[in-house]
Amino acid sequence: MKIYVIIPFLIFITSITAQQIDYNITKDFVAEGYDVTEYFNKKAVKGNNKFVVTHDNVKYRFANQKNLDKFKCNPDSYIPQYGGYCAYAIAVNNEKVDINPKTFEIRDGKLYLFYNSWGVNTLNKWVQEDAKKLKNIADNNWQKIKIKK
Repeated sequence: MKIYVIIPFLIFITSITAQQIDYNITKDFVAEGYDVTEYFNKKAVKGNNKFVVTHDNVKYRFANQKNLDKFKCNPDSYIPQYGGYCAYAIAVNNEKVDINPKTFEIRDGKLYLFYNSWGVNTLNKWVQEDAKKLKNIADNNWQKIKIKK
């Protein structure tokens, strides 16, 4: 293969892999600095600035060293779905909307975060309007809007 064919191909591959998922990093951290491992214990716990790790170019904060180590061993199992944006808004509005880190659901071993303010709790709407159906819609919508622009 000629070099003038390989170089454009390598540039193309590099540009594809350089695209990153758009994470919701309100307050400079995923999940606004709440410990993503604690959600799996059914608790919303603020992380501590002593226990911070960067993964996929975004920062996570943890309540303690044990949780940080747990995350580092298997980060993909703790990362919030849809980059940490409101799952309901991704499904219904095809939009990236901030969350309230205390409003969450663990469904099928995955973390989903939701908006909850001004009398609107989107977790309640998610459940009432058929979470399974909305999850499928959100999964499809996320494929179209997940890349940072």
